[in-house]
Amino acid sequence: MFKFNPRLLPVGLTVLFFFTPSSFAQQKSDAISKILALEAKWNDAYKRNDIAAMNSLLADDFIITVEDGSTHSKSGYIANAGNGALHVEISEMSSLKVNLSGGVAVVTGVYHEKGTLHEKPYEYHDRFTDVWLNTDGKWQLIASHYAIPAK
Repeated sequence: MFKFNPRLLPVGLTVLFFFTPSSFAQQKSDAISKILALEAKWNDAYKRNDIAAMNSLLADDFIITVEDGSTHSKSGYIANAGNGALHVEISEMSSLKVNLSGGVAVVTGVYHEKGTLHEKPYEYHDRFTDVWLNTDGKWQLIASHYAIPAK
């Protein structure tokens, strides 16, 4: 039979306070806000060819699949983005959705990019999926996939 111990009441109340559904909801909301801010930071770094920012946002084992189906590692992606042949005029994301599970965040959305590559104009209207991993309190992008929707 359970016997009430008044000395344990403060511990019980503390546990209830910190593990209420509202505290979990707030933590999830904070994580989603952080991921959306990181998406914006990555998008901006790509548009400005900011190699240092991309290097910090992308995990060492990052992999990206682009519109033509080719894949690039972190070093290959950064080399292509920063080689001077790419000039991004428009880089816009919309309809972003974030799904969290533990230390993983999956972001889906719509992407529009317009610019020049080797002085030739291009324009993409894509759907994308990004996968972020939280390791030791730091979110980094581990995978990204861009696809042109079927018409």
